[in-house]
Amino acid sequence: MNTKLIMILSAMFLAVAGMGLTFFPQELNAYIAIGVNKYFTLIIQIMGALYFGFAMINWMAKGSIIGGIYNRPLVIGNFAHFFIGGIALVKVVLADDHMPAAIWILAGIYSVFAILFGILFNRHPNAQA
Repeated sequence: MNTKLIMILSAMFLAVAGMGLTFFPQELNAYIAIGVNKYFTLIIQIMGALYFGFAMINWMAKGSIIGGIYNRPLVIGNFAHFFIGGIALVKVVLADDHMPAAIWILAGIYSVFAILFGILFNRHPNAQA
């Protein structure tokens, strides 16, 4: 399994999400019809910083040995994020099939990354896939 590719793709996804949340919180508020809410805007921007920080961690670790006991905190952090987020997103799209396409796409992306990081967590870096 090409861990460098997984880390690059997850870093790119998280960086785009982080920059979007950081720089476009008012537009997101308008998109989900919340209106002008300075507290929610602040929470969205802080969440964007979190995503961007996670992206930087993944980007910096892309060349490292990953899997099994190697970089376990990094793998379990990514797995927890994508698994919990994936469960929440899949639960929402299964409960309401009229969700916007963006939510369906996010559910798919989160599910794929959850599976990939779950595999990385449970395999030795030298194991054949």
